[in-house]
Amino acid sequence: MSRPIIAIVGRPNVGKSTIFNRVIGDRLAIVEDKPGITRDRIYGTGEWNGRAFSIVDTGGIEIDGEDEIMKSVRMQAELAVEEADVIIFMVDAKAGLTHADDEVAQMLLRSRKPIVVAVNKVDNLNRHDDIYEFYSLGFGDPIPISGSHGMGIGDLLDAAVARLPEIEEEHYEDDVIRVALIGRPNVGKSSLVNALLGEERVIVSDVAGTTRDAIDTPFERDGQKYVLIDTAGMRKRGKVYETTEKYSVMRALKAIERADVALILINGEEGIIEQDKHIAGYAHEAGKASIFVVNKWDVIEKDDKTMQQFTQQMRDHFLFMTYAPVVYLSAKTKQRLHKLLPVVNHVSEQHTLRIQTHLLNDVVSDAIALNPPPSDKGRRLRINYATQVAVKPPTVVLFANDPELMHFSYQRYLENKIRAAFDFEGTPIRIYTRKKSDED
Repeated sequence: MSRPIIAIVGRPNVGKSTIFNRVIGDRLAIVEDKPGITRDRIYGTGEWNGRAFSIVDTGGIEIDGEDEIMKSVRMQAELAVEEADVIIFMVDAKAGLTHADDEVAQMLLRSRKPIVVAVNKVDNLNRHDDIYEFYSLGFGDPIPISGSHGMGIGDLLDAAVARLPEIEEEHYEDDVIRVALIGRPNVGKSSLVNALLGEERVIVSDVAGTTRDAIDTPFERDGQKYVLIDTAGMRKRGKVYETTEKYSVMRALKAIERADVALILINGEEGIIEQDKHIAGYAHEAGKASIFVVNKWDVIEKDDKTMQQFTQQMRDHFLFMTYAPVVYLSAKTKQRLHKLLPVVNHVSEQHTLRIQTHLLNDVVSDAIALNPPPSDKGRRLRINYATQVAVKPPTVVLFANDPELMHFSYQRYLENKIRAAFDFEGTPIRIYTRKKSDED
């Protein structure tokens, strides 16, 4: 199920990040304690009144080498207008209505997107009069909030969630593998789409007003059905995307959300850069099966060790995704292209793999016998029972005497043992520790 997107827009220092952190709450602390995850948090997921959504803090979207702050804010607002379903426009009660606020408001008005004005820094009831000047922005009732005190956040979410559209899901049969191509600009996403689809490629024109709809392209190969997700959207070019596409997490998130398998494209010619880690991190956190696709392999000078050395570099850079296989190809010349879909099929199978409880418990028991959990302040973790509770991604619950005693390094040890026994190549595994109740 894909989530609608709420974007927080506003000039600098109005408190966007504080509100963003309030909305996603403790989720911020759930970033896995694994080396290699270096992402700045500019998006998260939230839920309010039974509606799940993704939320993006555009303040975290910085434009390289841009000294003119207003130009940067305008870019971020354009990006939000392009991709978000609802926009929270944040202003500052203490600073009052500024020229910069007016500029952003003009752009948002033209977007015809649902806008909620949040007036931040209304820290006490005496400041409620400060919100009235913001009625002139033309977006209806401004909502007074205080990021630092947490006041008014519920009212803000009520208003934002009430304006979210009902998203109509495209339903596919269970045997269809949904594939998203993600990666920074110029890694060859469009070329790979064209190479995979061959003559079957569906040419889609960018009609105004349809840019936020994901465009799915179904195809079949060797009896297996696939859908390429949001390929037309990812090929879109415009003045915003030329400057900021590498920061456009919203579009990548939409594609990842609906996919089973994420193909993370790396430019073999340029090598790995920090932004590649950010993009891979989205797929990892969303729990999707993933494959690193190193493109432009035809232009690399190679000897018999080049691939092995590049793979080692990949492992060093993406320590949090050592489970993801690496495929080398050239979308342009179609060199090694035939190797990709069999790997897609394999990781998709692993993503939906379900292990029988007695087999899982045997592996966990053997792992504990080989390396017992360390004790903490004289108390030792005791794991009584393991069971797999979900697939896509495979999710295991361990019932134990005290979940607080589970250290991430021991959890990683158990994950490695489970992988050694059952493969799970290409898919993250979620492991949760729950307290064993006395009735069990």
